[in-house]
Amino acid sequence: MAVPYQITSYKQYQEAYHKSVENPEQFWADIADHFVWHKKWDRLLDWNFSEPKIEWFAGGKLNITENCLDRWVKTQPDQPAIIWESNHPDEQHRILSYKELNDKVCQFSHVLKSNGVKKGDRICIYMPMVPELAIAVLACARIGAIHSVVFGGFSAQSISDRILDAGCSLVITADGCFRGNKTIPLKSVIDEALLSCPQVERVIVLTRTGTAVSMQKGRDIWWEDEIRKVEAEGKTDFPAETMDAEDSLFILYTSGSTGKPKGVVHSCAGYMVYTNYSFLNVFQYRPGEVHFCTADIGWITGHSYIVYGPLSAGATSLMFEGIPTWPDASRFWDIVEKFRVNILYTAPTAIRSLMAFGTEPLEGKDLSSLRLLGTVGEPINEEAWVWYHNHVGKGRCEIVDTWWQTETGGIMISNLGGVTPAKPTFATLPLPGIQPMLVDEKGEIIAGGDASAGILPENTISGNLCIKFPWPSAIRTTWGDHERCRTNYFSACENLYFTGDGCLRDSNGFYRITGRVDDVLNVSGHRIGTAEVENAINMHSNVVESAVVGYPHDIKGQGIYAYVIFRGHEESEMHIRQDIVATVSRIIGAIAKPDKIQFVSGLPKTRSGKIMRRILRKIAEGETENLGDTTTLLDPSVVEEILRGRL
Repeated sequence: MAVPYQITSYKQYQEAYHKSVENPEQFWADIADHFVWHKKWDRLLDWNFSEPKIEWFAGGKLNITENCLDRWVKTQPDQPAIIWESNHPDEQHRILSYKELNDKVCQFSHVLKSNGVKKGDRICIYMPMVPELAIAVLACARIGAIHSVVFGGFSAQSISDRILDAGCSLVITADGCFRGNKTIPLKSVIDEALLSCPQVERVIVLTRTGTAVSMQKGRDIWWEDEIRKVEAEGKTDFPAETMDAEDSLFILYTSGSTGKPKGVVHSCAGYMVYTNYSFLNVFQYRPGEVHFCTADIGWITGHSYIVYGPLSAGATSLMFEGIPTWPDASRFWDIVEKFRVNILYTAPTAIRSLMAFGTEPLEGKDLSSLRLLGTVGEPINEEAWVWYHNHVGKGRCEIVDTWWQTETGGIMISNLGGVTPAKPTFATLPLPGIQPMLVDEKGEIIAGGDASAGILPENTISGNLCIKFPWPSAIRTTWGDHERCRTNYFSACENLYFTGDGCLRDSNGFYRITGRVDDVLNVSGHRIGTAEVENAINMHSNVVESAVVGYPHDIKGQGIYAYVIFRGHEESEMHIRQDIVATVSRIIGAIAKPDKIQFVSGLPKTRSGKIMRRILRKIAEGETENLGDTTTLLDPSVVEEILRGRL
């Protein structure tokens, strides 16, 4: 049975959209009424984008875990909450019911409390994709601590940067993790990171791989030992901490246009309401279905559509530890068949990588349980969309192409599965409650509204995508630096949230995201700042200067192309490239290593010293003729040299 705010027809979508624009506060109040509150709000919304200030449900009291766990324990205790599939196909899977998950979250809440964690403390979580990761996240939320999950592929330097910025006092990790045929030593990476983080007083270590680790006396403790202590003391339930609606729920770091990652902060109530609302509507979730989001919880997609969105809806969420191509390219399809998956939500990068293996891995697989397919992380190209639709969905499954960001907290523009129209490569229409606007380079609005509002141009128009009115899960601040939040998202266009994405809208009001317009790359769905990669390359002792741009990549969507000025060439260029890649991997992580490195004697700069990345981007993309005006360059001959050496 659909919840009252689950939209089930196109007519209902149009009515809901109209209401959300005409009376947004009543629209969100009606939805928020369906959650468990300790105390209802005093004011629904207080906002000012120029500061920025966004407060939803002010004065309201709640705990998000009561909406994700307790209420379902009362009504469906035996319903599977999390299904976990190991990296290794022959390892036994795990199924945690809502009752079992709640018990384990309460247990670990006691562990955190006994180790001195209190409301408002920041906790860094660097773990494998195992159920204990979700348990740790929910336990932090239950006691009122602020979790900061760091993706398991990041380097020690990246982790220490995040720990120091957030002021974390405790780290939760594991001895190691499995990823395909690799075993990654997570604890040793944490040990290296903590050399520069003396404020961390405790490290809780889960046993996963059996990898030998160093345990520092007085600081490091085993997860299993702590659980045994709780069990010996007979502790079971853990009353959820009462939180203010606007208390911080978590910090999630994302790359920016400067070298320093920024900690995006989401609040308890607004994030809860919006992730639940978007999950139920975009995926048209039906009770009893199995939802398989292939993301890592280290990214916002995992936060919103593995943990908080599905669990707040009483859904069954499938977690997968491994990768889609190991031990072979049929792994996703084996999982779908094994667990009778109904909803598959994955990245275009994963689809393109599986396309390279052809349709043979799909042969003989029973995918008849699939009802809905989804894509996330980047715009999907038409070839991948068609392959996904024809070979995975067998031509009968709707595809939802979702656009959103770490900063938005949840899906903003997407067709609603089987309810609103789909169009290959288009995210299509905004969810009710979301008011997209297109602006020109001066920040002037050139288009607003959507198909349901009837304010449309006759032809396709393009511009930069902004959002006009606050939504509940909007970014609240960047941790410790509110001015950075204002500058990055609310200063470019007056009274608008600036997404940093280019966009076009067709005559039907459908939106298509065309890519980043700032210095942020989208590599395999991961946002990576060019400045961050450049800073890492420049750490190599013989690198004088570098410039990084994106270029079209068949699998990743965008690849990383680095132009490097190098001092001394005693070694072969191949070895130097390997050294630079190793440097980037050590400082940021393997996800940020350049795909192409071109050595140059100089970079195209204006007389004021600004690197003209526009020119470098065109060269990386294969453009050799129309490079634009180069007369403002300090040394135009540099461009000719770069063109001759293009990889």
